[in-house]
Amino acid sequence: MSSPATAPPAPNNLKRIVAASLIGTTIEWYDFFLYGSAAALVFNKLFFPDSDPLVGTLLSFLTYAVGFAARPLGALVFGHYGDRLGRKKLLVLSLLMMGGATFAIGLLPTHATIGSAAPVLLTVLRLVQGFALGGEWGGAVLLVSEHGDARRRGFWASWPQTGAPAGQLLATGVLSLLTAVLSDSAFGAWGWRIPFLLSGVLVIVGLWIRLSVDESPVFKQALERAEARKADAGTERMPVVAVLRHHWRDVLVAMGARMAENISYYVITAFILVYATTSAGVSKQTALNAVLVASAIHFAVIPAWGALSDRLGRRPVYLIGAVGVGLWMFPFFALIDTGGFGSLLLAVTVGLVLHGAMYAPQAAFFSEMFATRMRYSGASIGAQFASVAAGAPAPLIATALLADHGSSTPIALYVIAASLLTVVAVAAAKETRHRDLADVAPSGDPGGPVEAAPAARDARPV
Repeated sequence: MSSPATAPPAPNNLKRIVAASLIGTTIEWYDFFLYGSAAALVFNKLFFPDSDPLVGTLLSFLTYAVGFAARPLGALVFGHYGDRLGRKKLLVLSLLMMGGATFAIGLLPTHATIGSAAPVLLTVLRLVQGFALGGEWGGAVLLVSEHGDARRRGFWASWPQTGAPAGQLLATGVLSLLTAVLSDSAFGAWGWRIPFLLSGVLVIVGLWIRLSVDESPVFKQALERAEARKADAGTERMPVVAVLRHHWRDVLVAMGARMAENISYYVITAFILVYATTSAGVSKQTALNAVLVASAIHFAVIPAWGALSDRLGRRPVYLIGAVGVGLWMFPFFALIDTGGFGSLLLAVTVGLVLHGAMYAPQAAFFSEMFATRMRYSGASIGAQFASVAAGAPAPLIATALLADHGSSTPIALYVIAASLLTVVAVAAAKETRHRDLADVAPSGDPGGPVEAAPAARDARPV
């Protein structure tokens, strides 16, 4: 029998929670990826016009990477207050911050209008985006994981993960449509602003849905226990301190697990717009269309990989993705070098399908590592601190390697090295598939609930 905290919620309630998390993460990733695509396509000309084209692209990607630098800070702040106040309140705040920053980018004057102040303002708004996204991911996946049926946690928790390809699909789709109907001069003059301004409408829709869901019952129960302990002891340990004291191994595992997932994703979806258009002679429109179609397939396979992790375990599915992405890198660039749309589409699609094997179980996997009152902090810290070393510099490193060597080989080796690191981290982790989220606690923590005995923890709730 499942405990009250993990009893399956009513189907309609669970679907509403999943929808709220999915729509919110889709909007947040739309905003974040829109910047990445614009950085590859137009920001080098609009905000760094005095640079060599490839150098301008590097500078553009540098402002793109700055957003990642703010994500750990967002993880710390949102994780702390998310573990203290609840998941829902912080998710509403993250959506408002991200949407506001993206809308403001759409109104931003370019270098031609205000000179060097333009890239400075662009960087500040990118920092706000990164700060908001650093807090978004943990809250969104926890809201579903802590509501969901424990037997299908991998499947349900994978749906917020589809917000990434959905956001990529939406951002790339809008850009692809605009580049198709507008001339290059019109797109560069004003057309690029439209998708950023659309974020304002999307945020209103996301807030309406997100405000309609309830707080996680697992969190409410943990909060009641924490308040009782606080009344007895007079104080409660800060979530971040508790994570670093009791869950530091899990944080390192999460960071290692993200390396291949994060680096491969940004090479496949962001850097490809540079590589395909400059080295393979593919048009901007063709490259965008390939990413667009592949993102739709990526969206579809993530829940399937999540469901498979409920049957096989989080670790086996994750390892399939990590090994697969590493093996795919040389064929990936070889297919792009042919210059054909079919080959380009195959390269990106297979890469994203393999990426999905890592990304789908990640939400449940990371959620199951940490105790409830430090889960938002732990999952967010592990995920977002890794992004500084992984996703942040990935397009920048890949572009620099291309500029220095004029070849895709160093870039492929870069991704393969990340895959090896992820394989080691995941192989060293414990399988978490059968854990009850209400019972997960660090050993030796007198302030948390006692970790379930092996027999109870490993029993599949019914």
